[in-house]
Parts: sequence; C-alpha cells; structure tokens
Amino acid sequence: MSLLRALIILPVLLYTLASLPEKPQHQDPLPTQHQGNPALPAQPGNRDAPEKHGTTRTYFIAADELDWDYTPRGRNPAGLPRFESSESDVATTIGHRVYHKAIYREYTDSTFTHLKPRSPQWEHLGILGPLIRAEVGDSIRVVFRNNTHLSVSMHPHGLEYKKDAEGASYNDGTMGTVKADDKVASGATFTYLWTVPERSGPAAMDESSVLWMYHSHFIEGKDINTGLVGPIIVTARGKARPDGSPADVDREFITDFSIFDETESWFFERNASRDPGGIRLKVADPFVREKNLLYSINGFIEGNLPLLTMKRGEKIRWYLLSNSNEDDVHMAHWHGNTVVWNKMRMDSVFLGPMAMVSADMVPDDIGTWLFHCHVNDHFNGGMLGLYQVLP
Repeated sequence: MSLLRALIILPVLLYTLASLPEKPQHQDPLPTQHQGNPALPAQPGNRDAPEKHGTTRTYFIAADELDWDYTPRGRNPAGLPRFESSESDVATTIGHRVYHKAIYREYTDSTFTHLKPRSPQWEHLGILGPLIRAEVGDSIRVVFRNNTHLSVSMHPHGLEYKKDAEGASYNDGTMGTVKADDKVASGATFTYLWTVPERSGPAAMDESSVLWMYHSHFIEGKDINTGLVGPIIVTARGKARPDGSPADVDREFITDFSIFDETESWFFERNASRDPGGIRLKVADPFVREKNLLYSINGFIEGNLPLLTMKRGEKIRWYLLSNSNEDDVHMAHWHGNTVVWNKMRMDSVFLGPMAMVSADMVPDDIGTWLFHCHVNDHFNGGMLGLYQVLP
C-alpha cells in the first residue's frame, strides 16, 4: 500500500471505530424481589420505595356543662401578701369563685358513657380540654358530642382540614352537608377528620414538637370565655414515642395564661344570679366586668394550679398559650430557673392573644418557685402558680 493511500484510509478507519456503540460495563442484575418489595428500606431515587403512612389517632370528646371552681384549695394558697381594701373581694365573705361553664372532656368510646381518667401527669390541665397529640404524617379523628344546650364546634389551629371539618361558621361558599361541621347542635354528634402535614409540625427554629390549640368557633369569643378551649401538640416525623410525645423530652407542661371574662360567657346571667347580694348587675357596669374577670392559669387563680413538679437536670418542655380577650397580653415569668425560647435564653416569655409558644428548661436550682404573669393587674388578680424542682 502506498503511503499516500494509507494516509487517506487511516482517518476513515478511526472515525468508524469511534462511531461504534460502547460496550456496557458489567452490572449485577437486581434480584426480582427488589422491584416493588415494601420490605426493603427506602433508597435514594428508588421510586418503588414505600412512603411512610402515619397513624390515625381517634379521640372521643364531648362538650359538657358543669360548675367550675377557680379556687378548689381556697383563696391564695400560695401565701402571697395581698393589699386588701374595702373593694377587694379577698376582704369580703366571698370564698370560692365558682361559675357554671362548658368545657371539653374526653370519653373512653363513642357511647360517651364513661369519662377517660386524666392521669396525674396532666392534672394541671385544669379547665383545658383533653390533650390531642399527633406526629407529622398522622391523621386525627375526633368523634365529638355536644352535651350542652348550646350550639358549639371544634376548630383546630395549625392542622390541615377540609371545608367539611373546619368547625367555623361563616359565608364560605359551601352548603348542605359541608356545613354540618360549622356548629353542632345540642345533643348531636359529629366526626371531625384532620391531617398533620409537614407544615403542621416543627419548622427550622422549633424544637422537636410544637403547640397548637382547638376551640369552639360558633360565637368564638363567647365560646372560649365559656370554657371551650384545649391543646394540640404535634411532634416532628420520626421523633415521637408511640403515644406521639417527643422522644427527646423528659416532661411536658401546658399552661394557658387566660383571662376568663365571665360577663362574656353564655352563662353570665345564670352565674350573676348566684351573686351573694342576690342582685342582677348590668354588664355595662365596668365594676361588674372587673369583678368577673378571672386571671387564671388553666382555670385556676391565686396559686390553685396543681404543683408542677420536675427533677434537676431533666429536659422540660413548657407549652404556653393564651386566650382571646383584648386583655390577654401576658409575660410568663419563672423564678429560679431559665428557659430557651426562639434560640434565646429567657426567664420571661411574651404572650399576645391566642399565642402558642414552646420553651425548653433544664432546671438546676432546687426548690419551690413562683410562676406567674408579670403584668401587674394580672399578677394581683391571681394569675400565678408554683413549680417545684426536686434533686
């Protein structure tokens, strides 16, 4: 072959070789059971990997009427010095502060025959409805019975719900059976279905769980002042115990800094007739309203909140909330120890109306300590309790 011919053929040969398909590299074949087998752990990019489906948590909750004692252990068991005047009910014959109210209570099943006992751990919830728990990814089913003579509902904050389970009455463009959730008539039962997506759980600045609340939303202000409010705690996906509580926390406490305006209760006229003077007083009288403002934590005043007990070195999560009145502007303050809130070290946390916040404490100072609102009128009115740190 001449040199000239070789120089012409060589480029053609190289181009042809470069155009040939590349020989595939050796790969071990996937075993048949890998394809769509839910027993295998999820792998990145594996479309056949199963999604984690949460638990459906069912609660049987009723709205019940009862007489509520804001001072079950008497007046001022905390032993605080009090300024007494002729206008102070502390200096009069008034003892217990008892009002007829409606509150949420939990039952064992759909017959609503037996109340579900409240454990000693949650005795401090007081007037608050039963704690509803969930982990991100769960669903919540509430079978609700209205045992009062009022029209009431259950409306959750933070959770996901459709229009047929919102629990609020307004012109939202729906009709028929989709409106059945808006108000539940006296003696009726309704089942609410709520879900817990990622946006209901902790965000970047939160710890492993967050607080929400539920309340009646028919005539919202009157419903809440009558007593229809309760807590919801949502734990991050994969960080919950089987009961839904955060696995990285030793104890939890829920405290509602709540001014109950009894002149705005559905039962005010009934309660006013119990006045020791036997006189029907007008709501327009500012003295009457002030006399019937109850500055409470969980429906207890003047230190009647059950003692909140913990041990030194435990991780304590405090969930703080407040009611909806214009006066519900609070500063929750702990004596003796500090908390971390919003990544900051604090010993006081601000609460506005309908606030829901969480703060973590690792107590190191042993003793019995005051826990109160630092707004002067609220503190003087009895918005306080005690907590105890044991060795």
